[in-house]
Amino acid sequence: MTTPDAAAIAPDRHGLDEVVELCRDLIRIDTSNFFDGTGPGERPAAEFVAHRLDEAGIDSTLLEAAPRRTSVVARIPGRDRSRPALLVHGHLDVVPADPHHWSVHPFSGEIRDGCLWGRGAVDMKNMNAMILAAVRQLARSGELPARDVVLAFLPDEEAGGHHGSRWLATHHRDLLDDCDQAVSEIGGFSVDLSGTDRRVYLVETARKGVAWLRLRARGTRGHGSLLTDDNATARLAGAVTRLARHVWPLELTPTTTRMTDELRRLTGIDVTEDDLGRTPLAPLAGLIGASLRHVANPTVLRAGDTINVIPSEAEALVDGRFVHGLHEEFLRTVGELAGPGVEMEILDFTASAETDPHGTLVDAMHRALRAEDPAATVIPYCSAASTDNASFAPLGIQGFGFAPLQLPPGFDFASMFHGTDERVPVESLRFGARALYRFLTDN
Repeated sequence: MTTPDAAAIAPDRHGLDEVVELCRDLIRIDTSNFFDGTGPGERPAAEFVAHRLDEAGIDSTLLEAAPRRTSVVARIPGRDRSRPALLVHGHLDVVPADPHHWSVHPFSGEIRDGCLWGRGAVDMKNMNAMILAAVRQLARSGELPARDVVLAFLPDEEAGGHHGSRWLATHHRDLLDDCDQAVSEIGGFSVDLSGTDRRVYLVETARKGVAWLRLRARGTRGHGSLLTDDNATARLAGAVTRLARHVWPLELTPTTTRMTDELRRLTGIDVTEDDLGRTPLAPLAGLIGASLRHVANPTVLRAGDTINVIPSEAEALVDGRFVHGLHEEFLRTVGELAGPGVEMEILDFTASAETDPHGTLVDAMHRALRAEDPAATVIPYCSAASTDNASFAPLGIQGFGFAPLQLPPGFDFASMFHGTDERVPVESLRFGARALYRFLTDN
């Protein structure tokens, strides 16, 4: 059997252009995840996905970990069924959005200034739409993917995947048993290098780990008018201040070392020392900077319920992200910064990971991108954020981030994640659908 490569396959651009409407329809389905089970749930979006797959003759199964927390799983046979399957997945939930702070309604799916606006346009209904467009076009054309592809559209990623990827990996492992690699979000996006003929696409081959923490201080409850040296709120405030002001040192891994070396070679920019905000890499400053060191951000504070009572307890929630292989050092340092009289509790822990950036899967990503963009250069990087890939890693499935987007110069991609006025360029969506189609037929 002759195996086509990415450059030899000419996607039907008209057929794949439906990616814009697919993404628009998904954005209009409110799947806000409030972390407490009070949201609308992902069932309507899951049913939309299942219907679109059914239209293309692709059978799927709907599974629920809890009412309205719905996953969609499907399998597409490939040309070589003796190979392990590829898991391609995306999450259907989004973080909440307050319409009062947006230029457009966050669930309107409005197209303005060449962009599709709305919550999920980047995180990650864009990728869900690209997956749907690519596999629907495969079905229409009669083309088969290189190997079996397992599709999973999942709920609850934003809250840790307990009703989604973690539940699926635990309770329906049989659906994933023959998968050895997985592809999902936060990778494959571009940045232009001014003064060169190159365009860099960062592909996630590693990810930092997650430690969601609770810091709790205890003190003596009393009247707010009295002197006290045992104030829980003050003790906690000191811990939070020390943590927020701490400058974490640079911690390079094999992946981030290769990334920094490659970017220095291509641009002359030393991402470990230079102010990226003043360089062509400015749109990636936040993503790159956070990948090179631990991060611990206090996000929630709770203490007291009335102004004239000193509370006996105060607590802070901390979003911790640690560099691969260094979780013990990270937790020890947080505990030291919290100081005496402040307890630390791990609320949720997700392991970090590094995969092989030299493998054939990354090569296939590069070929797919170069076929659509001859200026493309792929550089592996470490994602500062975790994804559903982390839930599948214990099953022996290597996770990669490849949601391909050719972005306009200067587009602030990082700020779109969980940000106000989240949007994605329409042409970037179309590019991504074409690149993903090529990738699925050649990996």
